[in-house]
Amino acid sequence: MAALGGRVVERRVIALQNGASDVVGRSLARFAALRRSEGWRVAGCVEETGGVAGAGCSGRAVRDLTTGRRHVIGQDLGPGSLACHLDPAGVAAACVDALAAIEGECDLVVLSKFGKLEAERSGLVDAFAAAILRDLPIVTSVAPAFSGAWGAYAGDLAVYAEPTDAALERWWRAVRPDAPLRAAG
Repeated sequence: MAALGGRVVERRVIALQNGASDVVGRSLARFAALRRSEGWRVAGCVEETGGVAGAGCSGRAVRDLTTGRRHVIGQDLGPGSLACHLDPAGVAAACVDALAAIEGECDLVVLSKFGKLEAERSGLVDAFAAAILRDLPIVTSVAPAFSGAWGAYAGDLAVYAEPTDAALERWWRAVRPDAPLRAAG
């Protein structure tokens, strides 16, 4: 909990940390799917990988949770390259979709991550800002390398948690006490 204007409020933002990228991505996707199955309006995007195993970055994408649109965010640098290059245009397109859903009506925002682009105040940062301004609960992930930038951006609005279903359920029940009680696994 955090103090806000002299009153105590539950932190509306949860940042998953301490898990492999694919584990965190699956946690975010499961949480979003569960909330949608309960009838909550969920906006945002989750990261997914696809394509041939060992294909480098070519399979990295984010899927918009409202439209289902898939935005490629990884540029393959060619054969022999061991590095990946994040495609800012793909992330910007995902942000536009997320903003449209946030500006419509939603109950919850899931944003795949606060990373390099967001630390530089681009990427999904406008979607984070729009959700914060609307006092919407936000679920995201933050790699340890970007914890300092995240702390400067989110301040007392956020709490860190392990990428587990149980941690997400506890947080959800705290920020949405009107949510139906579910067994956390």
